[in-house]
Amino acid sequence: MNFRIADTLTDSLARLTSEEQKTVKTTVFDLQANPRHPSLQFHKIEQAKDPRFWSIRGNLDIRLIVHKDGDDLLVCYADHHDDAYDWARRRRIEVHPKTGAAQLVEIRESVREIVVPKYVEEERPAPRKPALFDRFSDDELLAFGVPTDWLADARLATEDTIFDLSDHLPREAAEALLELATGGKPTPQATAPATTSPFEHPDAQRRFRVMRNVEELERALDAPWEKWTIFLHPAQQALVERSFAGPARVSGSAGTGKTIVALHRAVFLARRNLETRVLIATFSDTLANALRVKLRRLVSGEPRMGERIEVHSLNAIARRLYERNVGAVKLASRDEIRAILRSAVDAEGGSRFTPTFLLAEWEQVVDAWQLDSWEAYRDVARLGRKTRLSETQRQALWSIFARARGVLAERELLTWAALFQRLAGALAGAARPAFDAVVVDEAQDVSITQLRFLASMTGGRENALFFAGDLGQRIFQQPFSWKALGVDVRGRASTLKINYRTSHQIRSQADRLLDPEIADVDGNAERRDGTISTFNGPAPEIRTFATEAEEIAGVSAWLRARVSEGSTPSEIAIFVRSDAQIGRSRAVAEGAGFRFKVLDESVETTSGYASICTMHLAKGLEFRTVAVMACDDDIIPLQERIESIADESDLEEVYASERHLLYVACTRSRDNLLVTGVKPASEFLRDIKQGDN
Repeated sequence: MNFRIADTLTDSLARLTSEEQKTVKTTVFDLQANPRHPSLQFHKIEQAKDPRFWSIRGNLDIRLIVHKDGDDLLVCYADHHDDAYDWARRRRIEVHPKTGAAQLVEIRESVREIVVPKYVEEERPAPRKPALFDRFSDDELLAFGVPTDWLADARLATEDTIFDLSDHLPREAAEALLELATGGKPTPQATAPATTSPFEHPDAQRRFRVMRNVEELERALDAPWEKWTIFLHPAQQALVERSFAGPARVSGSAGTGKTIVALHRAVFLARRNLETRVLIATFSDTLANALRVKLRRLVSGEPRMGERIEVHSLNAIARRLYERNVGAVKLASRDEIRAILRSAVDAEGGSRFTPTFLLAEWEQVVDAWQLDSWEAYRDVARLGRKTRLSETQRQALWSIFARARGVLAERELLTWAALFQRLAGALAGAARPAFDAVVVDEAQDVSITQLRFLASMTGGRENALFFAGDLGQRIFQQPFSWKALGVDVRGRASTLKINYRTSHQIRSQADRLLDPEIADVDGNAERRDGTISTFNGPAPEIRTFATEAEEIAGVSAWLRARVSEGSTPSEIAIFVRSDAQIGRSRAVAEGAGFRFKVLDESVETTSGYASICTMHLAKGLEFRTVAVMACDDDIIPLQERIESIADESDLEEVYASERHLLYVACTRSRDNLLVTGVKPASEFLRDIKQGDN
């Protein structure tokens, strides 16, 4: 017997009360343990289009809908009695005639009025918008997974009705039509061999999964809204299970599931070999905490698995390994570096370069690359540093930096870059690596010496190094060549295109902050125009106000309206550029009348409380409703950063990272987004609104 659950069951669970959910879970556990137990009370669904649908009694009112095919059981849905029966009567399980995938198909006649073209009731009907897919033959639409009953409706769909239609189609069909509608060229669905079960098709796997034991079933039902723990898109699953001969990287815009792939990849590698030790690493302790929570959900019920997978920020794991393999750590603070550079300048009789330029040149070139000689500094390619320097100027600078290096050595002080560099050397010849595989999330913000450390720890072994990141979200590091450091992902770089987290409207407007194509130094390009969102939503609102008081009142009123529409405080976040604007965001929450929590580095949200934090802390978070406020002209891009630029040519990098920062904040929202500022507002707000009426 195969015991499966459908993703529609997890969707239906999320709509029930906690007590009703407990009833359903208990019944599903009993069904898995003994499907013939008389207490389950199977009843055949009368007048159902699919005669294999049965109901199971949960309590006096709750019913579970189960699909029985021989000895195989598929739990599909749970709801109150009448609603559950109505759901079953409007659906059937069928095998797609072209792809061979098992599909849960909604009966077309019951929703005919939703997808037919709509006309405005005027004296003269508005012109009908052109049909999007009428040029495709039945065979072509079938190849994209469209069910036979929905071919005519698909051909009638316009840009106004495409999302209504997609809500009623299997996911592979909906995604293909949305990609076609946005100018893409989806790949036709794979055809399952005749000898393969329709439920084993990759597209069927994303909605129907076999539950092999009670632990797996418990994980699937424990947090039903987090379907990523069980159901994966075929493109995600392929990356999770693929064998790579060297370092590999998955990219994609915000909301495409890169972090989910990274987590599943780590678990897959650990499951494949019971001796494998896996490190999940990310940019900061903040993100590591968030990943740790997600990992616990993914491996709940498998405590030994969790023991072999560690989650750390890169700095935290490097410090631990350094102390174990090299010795004590004594780190120089940024203020100490500034003081050392000032002393070096004085010892050299002064410098025409500003302290700001010297610190940036030290951090982004000399320390970043761990340059230890005049020849190395003379010849280094200063990527990301647009200011041109003559050899004479470099010589003058190196005399300052050489003195600074000497002082650090004399005081036995390390920078983080130096720690990673030394650790990389210590680990390169280790008989047994600290970890057998490393999975890196937010890889776009990995530094030069961090990458050297990762490469030394994994040694180029196959399947040992896996990156997930988005160049459009790079906000901390200057660009540099990975290939030059021995980490070449060319030929092993993939891009995810399906966005499940952010509505079409929010994603498309946030994308206006970035170029359609972003390439790294090695030529690996990430295109954003091929990404599609799978659901519709309200258009983001971009507003400017005359005063801070008016902005606070306006954002508070907008949030109250979202609460009246169903958003709870836990589903709401307010983001600002930096700590200096936190006071404005607190005033908004107070004005909206709900409790709130200002998030710190741990980024732990609290049930019943709205969340407030800076844009830098927003990475990895997700909310139904987001207000990004205080986007004033001197706040984003931050005036302090602009004033610190020593050469106008360096402005490009500052503007790019500030755009990325606002992009990160906007794409934390699923359904509702408001972006505001006080006049004169940030020029970036005009970019987001570009093309709107």
